[in-house]
Amino acid sequence: MTWDILIGCAVIVIARIGDVSLGTMRTVAVVSGHRGLAWLFGLLEVIIWVFAVSAVIAHIRTEPAYGVAFAVGAATGNYVGVTLQRWLPFGDQVVRIFTRKGTVLFEDLRSKDFGVTEFQGGGRDGPVSMLFVQVRRARAALVVRAARKLDPGCFYTIDDIRVANTAINNSLPTSTQS
Repeated sequence: MTWDILIGCAVIVIARIGDVSLGTMRTVAVVSGHRGLAWLFGLLEVIIWVFAVSAVIAHIRTEPAYGVAFAVGAATGNYVGVTLQRWLPFGDQVVRIFTRKGTVLFEDLRSKDFGVTEFQGGGRDGPVSMLFVQVRRARAALVVRAARKLDPGCFYTIDDIRVANTAINNSLPTSTQS
């Protein structure tokens, strides 16, 4: 294998990592309702893909390593894309915390300016509090850290929020739709 082929394979791997990662971010943008970002990610994704696939098709008969590089880049791009998705700054999440120290944790999170809603429930071992906290994606880890600090045994889940109705104030609209 010559240096030209090795460099070609490396470029194809890097291109595929880029376009598959952009595809993952495009999907997140679509689901989150960020149309402009979805458009931009999709445009870049397809431009990179067209050049990568054309390089592979042009050389696949004489150099099958290009096809392997294409596959390696796609597989790695999935891994990189999912990793990048965790770091994307947009989107809201809901952190649900199930704890036996609900009142203490509720007050602690409120003192840190998190909007928290508390529900009482029952679990396998008795009463539990369920705390729901809606936050920007970047702040979800702060909620979990605060919860684990006060109750290392708490159970929590984190989910993305596609749409949420947030009341700016407690007044009703002045007009109604028919």
